[in-house]
Amino acid sequence: MLASRMPSILPSLTEEQALEVAALASVSRNGFDYHHWQCVPFRGPHHSSSSVALVGGGRPPQPGEISLAHHGVLFLDELPEFNRHVLESLREPLESGQVTISRAAYQTVFPAQFQLIAAMNPCPCGYFGSVNRACRCAPDQVRRYLGKLSGPFLDRIDMQVDVPALPIHLLSTQELHQNEKSAAVKERVLRARSHQQNRQGKLNRELLVSDLKSFCVLSEEAQKLIDQAMAKFDLSARVYHRIVKVARTIADLLGQDVITSEHIAEALNYRALDRYVGSL
Repeated sequence: MLASRMPSILPSLTEEQALEVAALASVSRNGFDYHHWQCVPFRGPHHSSSSVALVGGGRPPQPGEISLAHHGVLFLDELPEFNRHVLESLREPLESGQVTISRAAYQTVFPAQFQLIAAMNPCPCGYFGSVNRACRCAPDQVRRYLGKLSGPFLDRIDMQVDVPALPIHLLSTQELHQNEKSAAVKERVLRARSHQQNRQGKLNRELLVSDLKSFCVLSEEAQKLIDQAMAKFDLSARVYHRIVKVARTIADLLGQDVITSEHIAEALNYRALDRYVGSL
C-alpha cells in the first residue's frame, strides 16, 4: 500500500518526460494508453519475472519493466524471491539510468531512470527481530535468506527501512485514519526539490562525488559520526556517498543548510539490512 502511494507524492511529469514515457510504452507489447498521459508510471512485476521481462530484450527489442517505469516507480515485492541473476541485472541501470541491450545483430539503448522500491520479510518465517513473536529460523537460514541479495546490489538501495507490526491497540482506533494526506507530503517534497535546484542546479541524487564537498557540508560532529559508522559496519565508499546524499535531503526537508549529526544519524538509521546482517 505504501509503495503504491509513492506516485502521489512525486512531482507531476513535465511534457518532455510524459513524451518519453509515452514513447517507451508505445513500443512495448501493450502499447500506450492515452488515459495515462502525464501520469507517473508505477510498475510492480511478479517475482517470477525473467531478466528479459525486467530489463528488456527480445526480437525486435522491447523495453522491460525498468524502462516502462522511467520517471516513475518500480516496485519489487518479495525481493529475495526474485532470481539473483535478475536482481544483479538491475545494478548498472540503477547507476547509469539506462539499459543497453546488446545482441549479435543489434544494440539498443532504453532509458531507465526509475525509483526502486522493494519489500521483503526479514527472514523466511517473517519474525526475525520481532519483539512480539519469536523467530523460528536458525541463524544459518536467515543468513541464506539475506544472502540472496548481494552486497553491491544492496549498496545501491539508499534507504532500508524496518517496518514493525502495528500494535494491537491501534487496529481498533481511529488513530490510523489521522495521518497526513499525500498532498501535504508532496508539498514538502516539491519545496525541497526546488531548494536543491536553486542551490546546485540538480537534485541531490544527481550529485557527483566531486560535488559533495561543495554542496554537502558536514558539521564536525556529523563527520565524526559517519566515520565511526563506516568503521563499525565496514561500509563501502558508495554507501558513504549515498548516506551523505540522504542526510543532505533530510536537511533540505527541514530547511537547514549544514548537515548535522542528527541528519547523519537518521540517514544511518535507514540502513536496516546492515543492522540485521551485523546482528547474526
